[in-house]
Amino acid sequence: MHHFDEPVYMISIVAKILEIHPQTLRQYERENLITPSRSDGKIRLYSQRDIEKIKMILRLTREVGVNLAGVDIVLRLKNKMEMMEQEMMELRAEISRMRNASGVPLEKSLVTKRSVYEMVIFDDDFLK
Repeated sequence: MHHFDEPVYMISIVAKILEIHPQTLRQYERENLITPSRSDGKIRLYSQRDIEKIKMILRLTREVGVNLAGVDIVLRLKNKMEMMEQEMMELRAEISRMRNASGVPLEKSLVTKRSVYEMVIFDDDFLK
């Protein structure tokens, strides 16, 4: 079994798997929607990740009716959202590390100023 990102499928195989014409894949590449790897002989090689992305492009164009310019926007937004989700996960992990590293829980770590006034209490017998 190949790694998800390993480019192993030639254009004819991908076209057969997805039941599309190889020219469609070339068009998607011209539109910068996909970027297959190239072998030393300049043969296009697709990974399983590429195939999943092409499936999404096909769903958007066939089922939703989005044109290729719209697909480009959707893919860019999806990528941006994934980057933001990753950043949020990292920030949550950092907050968790900070909470665990602190000796006092953050919600109880209040520092107060001491009063500059001193209180003197006299015994009742002292005042007599």
